[in-house]
Amino acid sequence: MKLYHHPLSGHAHRARLFLSLIGIEHELVFVDLARKEHKEPQFLAFNPFGQVPVLDDDGTIISDSNAILVYLAKKMGRTDWLPEDPEGAAAVQRWLSVAAGQIAHGPAQARLINVFKAPYRPEEVIPRAHAILTLIEAALAGRSWIAANGPTIADVALYSYVASAPEGDVDLQPYPNIRSWLGRIEALPGFVEFQKTPVGLAA
Repeated sequence: MKLYHHPLSGHAHRARLFLSLIGIEHELVFVDLARKEHKEPQFLAFNPFGQVPVLDDDGTIISDSNAILVYLAKKMGRTDWLPEDPEGAAAVQRWLSVAAGQIAHGPAQARLINVFKAPYRPEEVIPRAHAILTLIEAALAGRSWIAANGPTIADVALYSYVASAPEGDVDLQPYPNIRSWLGRIEALPGFVEFQKTPVGLAA
């Protein structure tokens, strides 16, 4: 398998992290976002949306980070990471939607301001980040993982931009459950760190 990625993309990191957690051999293909390689015709043939990551599984092309997580779990039969019972599958899907929605428009956008000089407004995105972190903190009360008794792709989908939230001036100190949960993910065999950028509260 080949994963087209950029080391500072949290979306790409969640795909890389899951590949490593379930022990799939893969090749990393660097996509130079600064040089707009993701907007060139060759890349757009893989993903017309012009975004990383993209997974190439021997000619089967999967774009979108959450879709990649689902594909890998299904392909490898990892029902521990993606339950097949209705309640378990729905619980995971609920948090995949959060990763694609509130996380992307909260902690991720806040980080993009400092890391990539993105034109978002801190006074809007930082409160959005804290709003979703408050909900995640409450959801983790009395439990180790977000959607099941063990880690699932829901945890993987949420991890990268929550862990890097301080780079966007989003303080994680008020969230002890989240900080403990991050530590549990980082202790998993095969964990791969998300490349840090010394900006914001992480400077």
